[in-house]
Amino acid sequence: MCKMLCTLACTEWLGLVDWKENANSSKYYKGTDNQKLLPPDDITAGRTRLATCVLRCPIARLVPKNVTKPYCTSTTHVKSPYQRMDAQDQETLGRWDGLASRDPSSRTAAMEHIRQEVLSKVEAIGPEPMSSPCLSPASGSPARSDLNAVLAHLLMLTKRCPFEDVRERCVRLLQAVQDLGVRIPRPLGNGPSRFIPEKEILQVSKVDTRTQSIFEDAFAALGRLDNISLVMGFHPQYLESFLRTQHYLLQMDGPLSLHYRHYIGIMAAARHQCSYLVNLHVNDFLQVGGDPKWLNGLDGAPRKLQQLGELNKILAHRPWLLTKEHIEGLLKAEEHSWSLAELIHAVVLLTHYHSLASFTFGCGIMPEIHCDGGHTFRPPSVGHYCVCDIANGNNHHDGPFGSQEVCGGEVEVLMERMKQLQECRDDEEASQEEMATRFEREKTESMLVVTAEDEEWVPSRDISRHFEDPSYGYKDFSRRGEHVPTFRVQDYSWEDHGYSLVNRLYPDVGQMLDEKFQMAYNLTYNTMATHKDVDTSMLRRAIWNYIHCMFGIRYDDYDYGEINQLLDRSFKIYIKTMVCSPEKTTKRMYESFWRQFQHSEKVHVNLLLMEARMQAELLYALRAITRYMT
Repeated sequence: MCKMLCTLACTEWLGLVDWKENANSSKYYKGTDNQKLLPPDDITAGRTRLATCVLRCPIARLVPKNVTKPYCTSTTHVKSPYQRMDAQDQETLGRWDGLASRDPSSRTAAMEHIRQEVLSKVEAIGPEPMSSPCLSPASGSPARSDLNAVLAHLLMLTKRCPFEDVRERCVRLLQAVQDLGVRIPRPLGNGPSRFIPEKEILQVSKVDTRTQSIFEDAFAALGRLDNISLVMGFHPQYLESFLRTQHYLLQMDGPLSLHYRHYIGIMAAARHQCSYLVNLHVNDFLQVGGDPKWLNGLDGAPRKLQQLGELNKILAHRPWLLTKEHIEGLLKAEEHSWSLAELIHAVVLLTHYHSLASFTFGCGIMPEIHCDGGHTFRPPSVGHYCVCDIANGNNHHDGPFGSQEVCGGEVEVLMERMKQLQECRDDEEASQEEMATRFEREKTESMLVVTAEDEEWVPSRDISRHFEDPSYGYKDFSRRGEHVPTFRVQDYSWEDHGYSLVNRLYPDVGQMLDEKFQMAYNLTYNTMATHKDVDTSMLRRAIWNYIHCMFGIRYDDYDYGEINQLLDRSFKIYIKTMVCSPEKTTKRMYESFWRQFQHSEKVHVNLLLMEARMQAELLYALRAITRYMT
């Protein structure tokens, strides 16, 4: 029962209702309808569980009024890199309480509180001389730095808050601050993605009812509506499944503590030099009470996490090399051993963030507006910047690629090939020997596909400190004479083996992952570019199986000869780069494939690539665990 209380409070119901005491029954009920009666013992347990879950929320830790917090280690923003939260930070958190509530009066009261505090700070600091240097949130006097951080957060809310009233009030507040002679920030970049024009990405002010509800839930749970969610918003069904799974992995009951979860996320994202994800989870790690010393480098983290480094790098780059001996080394370490349940949780987190790094690079995700690289206090070079430009989107213009170059007949050619392959399927079926030969041929050819921009990539110190052996990367199967046996799905599959193992050791997660895999694989609108009523199942299966083929995974019932018919070379280069070396993905590569297709269709491709990669890594990891157990 307390699990139900915690789940409701942390997701859809967080900020919606108060838990009140029924004087006649000494029980608690939700809202005003006397439903969901709970005994006091369950409420006490629920309070503790709820406090643990909501610690993660960086803006609005919306705890129902009657729920006390047994401890508090979370804050709204970090004053300086890797600094632990203090009492003043915790007081600051109260400024943002209520902004994620679905109750308009609560949001109004919260915004009025913020407005008064901001104007009070501005009055204390005084107007800023126009000749003074432009300050970042982390520079200048403590008072100025704190104000700049708040102003950057308000800027983010003007663009990312799903509630129109909050967006409008934040715009007016920033305008008032500017009128008082204080420089305000402006966003950098062209929206959530470097690859997709902002006007084509769903705006929080122009979404349907279902997407609006999903955005509100995400804002309530995370205190932000991040750029990844906005780009995934092209496909609300998938976004809902993704957010539900990620919320469970990071916030709900599980074998690992909250700060371990975020640190593992940092380790995983760092393997691909994904500063976007690393920075998000550095902040989240500190907000749940993580030790800042761990962030100085992996050698400053507990030995138990350091031992995970080998598994991290193998899964990220060469998962086919993972053996039961690697698993045994983690489970039988003398003083710092992992339990099976902890290891399953860690493996799911590692694979989740490896694949999410692929999506982040593949979609050209930009830094969050309120984070470093997402805004500037420097005035624009031409004209005078007005805060009203924030609301109407006039602060930037789409680049020369806002309208993609069109290659005539590309879609029609692909549709004709799909039709011909279907006719061949109906006419004759290849033998098992021929199917195996075609797989080996495709696997060999995939090695010859060289990732674009294939130069050495040197990660920054800020990123490389979180993992070991930076030179370790993706290598094809047969480089330097290596040979890896084919992984036959008929011998070990997600559906028949991996799903049940995850569900047994980490309840409910197997089901959530399975739903997410199925959602990405089966998602279709029966369209291709401007063509409607098109069966795209053959194309989706070719993309999924090609990714698994690159990892040596074979489906006995699939004809791999179809891949060369459906996926051209530029598309294969993009797939291999995004899946194997995502940090090398470029805008030119994104634009070079499927030029006639919509951006939403390319985002769907990236969802397929992300989920197929995650499942491939999981298959190797879970097979190794199964072999250890047997």
